Amino acid sequence: MYGGVDVVITGIFKIDLLIHDAFSLKDKRQVIKSIIERLKSRFNLSISEVGMNDIWNRSIIGISVVSNDAAHIDSMLSNIASFVEHDSRVEILDTFVDKLHYE
Repeated sequence: MYGGVDVVITGIFKIDLLIHDAFSLKDKRQVIKSIIERLKSRFNLSISEVGMNDIWNRSIIGISVVSNDAAHIDSMLSNIASFVEHDSRVEILDTFVDKLHYE
């Protein structure tokens, strides 16, 4: 703490995806790897496939972003969701968002 209260906010975003035109784990991994790399290059985030690793047409990816501004977190998560929604290779089936505040 330097002269005041420092706040750290972590945004957690879980996205459940259906992968179109994936007929093998190799097809799936190509799509997921591409999405993960594109998100990493466009946004300042941490990301990984966290579920359904062995199901060829489904994936769950987990994303984490950190800021000191809740509005910035909300904006980033909204932009990430929009980015994934516009990828015709996948369909978002479900999402989960949480924010953790640390002082």
